[in-house]
Amino acid sequence: MLKPDIRKIVTFEEEILVEGYKKADTPLRMFAVAAVLTNPWAGRYAEDLKPEIQAFAPVLGKLLTDKIVTLAGGADKIEAYGKAAVVGLNGEVEHASGLIHTLHFGNFYREALAASTYLAFTNIRGTANTPIMVPLMDKDDAGRRSHYLTIQFSIPDAPRDDEVVIVLGGATGGRPHHRIGDRYQDLKDLGHDLNNPAAV
Repeated sequence: MLKPDIRKIVTFEEEILVEGYKKADTPLRMFAVAAVLTNPWAGRYAEDLKPEIQAFAPVLGKLLTDKIVTLAGGADKIEAYGKAAVVGLNGEVEHASGLIHTLHFGNFYREALAASTYLAFTNIRGTANTPIMVPLMDKDDAGRRSHYLTIQFSIPDAPRDDEVVIVLGGATGGRPHHRIGDRYQDLKDLGHDLNNPAAV
């Protein structure tokens, strides 16, 4: 039976107390959990990625969801969420994409949070210590700009050339002192229909 070969789990957390020279009314916590695993397709071209995706993604989705919910102190503490993947140099961006862009992975996190928006994402190729960027957005309101955040961290020894790093990220709120409004006000200002913003 196919199963992911996980070398290690890495967690990242920061707590923002002051932003823009002003103390935050409520400190913002941002955190991420990453699994470093062997890329099953490294060094070769595979036409069919589905067997490994369907075998690996649920394991990774449940594992990382359980860990990030624990790190947050409960699913109810997470207001913004996202995902990312970094594949090593002997792999394709398609491999990074394949493991995170499947409901077999993301639905664990989405359902744990009772979320309704899609998971913001990045998927790139890189070397060990590549900056990992996890974009976040509100779990229920894609237009809530206060929750447009990015977690950035790196793992000094990952990904190796034949590895892939799979990541979930979260935050307990929006940016301290957010004051740029949301996309709905822009749509009103532009005279667009909120239910048909692209006017199609």
